Amino acid sequence: MPALEGMRVLDMTQYEAGTSCTQALAWLGADVVKVERPGRGDPGRGVEGPTQDSAYFLNWNSNKRSITIDLNHLRGRELLLEMLPHYDVFIENYGPGVIEKLDLGYEVMRSAHAGIIYARIKGFGTSGPYAGYKCFDMVAQAAGGAFSITGTPDGPPMRPGTTTGDSGTGVQMALAITAAYVQKQRTGEGQLIEISMQEALTYFMRTMVARSEWGERAIPRAGNSLGGPSDLYPCKPLGPNDYIYIVVTGTHMWQALCETIERRDLLSDSRFEAASERQKHASALYEEIAKWTRSQTKTAAMQRLGEAGVPCSAVLDTRDLFHDPHLLARGFIKDLEHETVGPIRLLGWPPQMSESQVEIKTAPLLGQHAAEVLAEDLGLSAAEVDALVDQGVLG
Repeated sequence: MPALEGMRVLDMTQYEAGTSCTQALAWLGADVVKVERPGRGDPGRGVEGPTQDSAYFLNWNSNKRSITIDLNHLRGRELLLEMLPHYDVFIENYGPGVIEKLDLGYEVMRSAHAGIIYARIKGFGTSGPYAGYKCFDMVAQAAGGAFSITGTPDGPPMRPGTTTGDSGTGVQMALAITAAYVQKQRTGEGQLIEISMQEALTYFMRTMVARSEWGERAIPRAGNSLGGPSDLYPCKPLGPNDYIYIVVTGTHMWQALCETIERRDLLSDSRFEAASERQKHASALYEEIAKWTRSQTKTAAMQRLGEAGVPCSAVLDTRDLFHDPHLLARGFIKDLEHETVGPIRLLGWPPQMSESQVEIKTAPLLGQHAAEVLAEDLGLSAAEVDALVDQGVLG
């Protein structure tokens, strides 16, 4: 039995911060119904050109159902409010003021369904000086501090490559919604949940913030190095991603590294005997280790060092991930068939739960489940659904 079987989510999210949240809930077994605008739908559907099935959209919307409702149409808004009591959760991540213009705020929704869990993802929250500012992932990462610690010591701040501002916020909201759902089982009461992307991003800054003397100083950028010999090393054939990252903490790892690269002489070299000396002579030590890594492929180096007990990883690029023997062996790569796109491959859901299995399904076509959902929720017949389409209420 899926862990969240029985939870129903009315999903008015777009792009990634909200869709990553609802996909997480869907992958845990919740029934997620995505409410989209007729014609265009979630703008994430078309981020890669004139298509409604972009790879971006397919990666964040699997296991959901789609219905299109024109919420600017009086009957469309009424229809949404009629559907609401059939759901446990309503979630939105529209820009500042959009939900208010639609008159679908928390008090309105709670009047229609007293027990609703109403979740909002906003770039900077709904209060404070920045509340009216629009936000995307990279804006949240800049505001949350991630840019400031990324890059080389003598270079400018750099945009981190992952979309932690979006998906990191989404997963935190999914946790909050699940907690509110558990609380509702005890109390019968819903609640309002708000999360700021800026604040969510700071969750991933805590290790670095701990070094800031309680906010009295800015942490400098360190590039790839954590101090000799923990660093990024080139591997053959010296392509753009032919690197291995090695981390060494403690004497036993240092010894294992030297033995694996067949450089036991480094153990007795006065420049490298103590950790403090290795830090002082990090540049010289880097070159000694790099002589070995340049003679190895990144995967061969990872295997030899990993088996010797040295923490490390080849730098896997976006192609490597889908062909990594470890991820394939664990069943993490999912091969699916999409109705319009054809064969697609998705990365799976990281948590493995012994008593909760959910099959990953492809993202829905725009409005694909309108008749199905409205029959379930409101008992509407096919003819009644067709009439709503003719009136422009449904897409």
